[in-house]
Amino acid sequence: MRGGSGGADAGLFKHDRSCYYFAMGIQGRATRQRILHEGLDLLSEAGLSGVTLGALAEQTHMSKSGLFAHFRSKDDLQMALLEHMAEVSAAHVVRPAMGSAAGLTRLKALVDNWLGWTGKAGLSGGCPVAAALFELDDSEGPVRSKVLGMESYWRGLLMGLTREAMELGHLRADLDAEQFVWELCGIYLSHHASLRFLRDARSDERAQIAFRALLKRAGE
Repeated sequence: MRGGSGGADAGLFKHDRSCYYFAMGIQGRATRQRILHEGLDLLSEAGLSGVTLGALAEQTHMSKSGLFAHFRSKDDLQMALLEHMAEVSAAHVVRPAMGSAAGLTRLKALVDNWLGWTGKAGLSGGCPVAAALFELDDSEGPVRSKVLGMESYWRGLLMGLTREAMELGHLRADLDAEQFVWELCGIYLSHHASLRFLRDARSDERAQIAFRALLKRAGE
């Protein structure tokens, strides 16, 4: 009887321990998500150079050692925040636009969502990638490589939508799609600087005028 009871007790202990680790895992993921959420807002305001374990510890009211349990280095933290930024921007910019009709309608919807997207997503500052393009232009390392990959992916998405509009006859068949995307990214960066740095009240209006002029030259 004693042996049977001991086995049952051991089984209960094992079950309790597994439940404990499961609960701790859920709590750890929730903490990480809170760090990423608050860290992204800091990133949008202070840029990559302003996101350190010390600054984020103050922002989240956590200890540095507590943050270190989730992110092993400053680079690890910054890259995790960039990945989180990509998820947030996809939810507010990309996925809503993809529900629009294929071709020019979809491209226009994406651009409308893209311009000033951080404010629409509830962030306090500007686009972290737009800032990082200048902040890291002369740097090397994993964070720069991460930003480069994200920017390349984004320009590839714009290129794909532009070519889709060309194939559907919404834009000229002989349009230089690479030049079109280059100019479109220029409009975005100019809008970002005008809105965030110059604080020009006509930033949105000027960006839309420039985009319409670009579309007109493209054969809309």
